[in-house]
Amino acid sequence: MSDAQTTLQELKEKMARFVRERDWEQYHTPKNLSMSIAIEAAELMEHFQWLTIEQSKNLPPEALHDIGEELADIVIYSLSLANNLGLDLSETVLAKMEKNILKYPKDKVRGKSHKYTHYQE
Repeated sequence: MSDAQTTLQELKEKMARFVRERDWEQYHTPKNLSMSIAIEAAELMEHFQWLTIEQSKNLPPEALHDIGEELADIVIYSLSLANNLGLDLSETVLAKMEKNILKYPKDKVRGKSHKYTHYQE
């Protein structure tokens, strides 16, 4: 199934079932899950650590596969954390995007990379 065919809810339910079938709810606390996300993010960064910008844009298939697995781990733990905290990820992401639209007005930030505080008047 592809991104176009799978909903976040389906992924969250699959993750909840996976955790429940293994009796891992006792370990999947917000603290542990947030730490796991950070750990997996660090593992993702390792793949890019010594690459040039150009190399990071032109990855060989085996590196892309490994990077995809690290990214999947981040998403998996994020889904589990959302389940644990009762967060609706779609609502949360869309609300955050609306906040970002206000923090980074396109007419002021286009082609720039400053932190949002730089654009506040």
